[in-house]
Amino acid sequence: MTKDLFSLAGRTALVTGGSRGIGKMIAAGFIAQGAKVYISSRKPGACDATAAELSAGGGTCISLPQDVSTVEGCKALAARFAEHETKLDILVNNAGAAWGAPFDEFPESGWDKVMDLNVKSPFFLTQALAAPLRAAASAAQPAKVINIASIDGIRPNPMETYSYHASKAGLIHLTRRMAATLIRDNIVVNAIAPGAFASEMNRDARDHGDALAKHIPSGRIGTDEDMQGVAIYLASRAGDYAVGVTIAVDGGVAYAALNI
Repeated sequence: MTKDLFSLAGRTALVTGGSRGIGKMIAAGFIAQGAKVYISSRKPGACDATAAELSAGGGTCISLPQDVSTVEGCKALAARFAEHETKLDILVNNAGAAWGAPFDEFPESGWDKVMDLNVKSPFFLTQALAAPLRAAASAAQPAKVINIASIDGIRPNPMETYSYHASKAGLIHLTRRMAATLIRDNIVVNAIAPGAFASEMNRDARDHGDALAKHIPSGRIGTDEDMQGVAIYLASRAGDYAVGVTIAVDGGVAYAALNI
């Protein structure tokens, strides 16, 4: 029935980097559509506080704090999730990092930190959670993996964030490769490429939204609902037949603007 196309009732989701920013937006949207949501972040206090806040409206949000910047951390989060659930309907790989420095000064540490968290962790966390994803998946209701990329992976911007650009472009291509394999197990993998959303990572959008909006074809930065809409689409029945795609949610910056 079309009235249930965007429902997430009865489904279980895990959102990394879920204590703030885009991860929190997505978690709140999933809860509003009826999902039971686990959120993870590396800071236990922030993770616990957000879970309590998102549960206050009557939904279910559970805190699973964990640093997923290493393979061991990914395995640890999967083990903690397994203490609560045997099936996982939706995994959102949102935890990420950025680093900016001039070309001649860009450090190896800034390269490795960003590439590890933005590219390696989504792969190895999905691998670590493959069993509960497969347990939830069926032809009638596929399991979903949503990788949070960036429009910086689609087109470069003037900022000298070399490893961030490379990592997000890599994640977009990794999404296609994972999708081609996991669809055989009824696991659908897609990505979202956000533009300007107010967050700790995007402080320009958070602190200078009106000025930044002048450079966006839509004339504004993104709202919670903008991010929630596309995430719910990909997570729900509505997005079952979209496989390996990356959706830019950016007000037209990546595809409509020519001089940014």
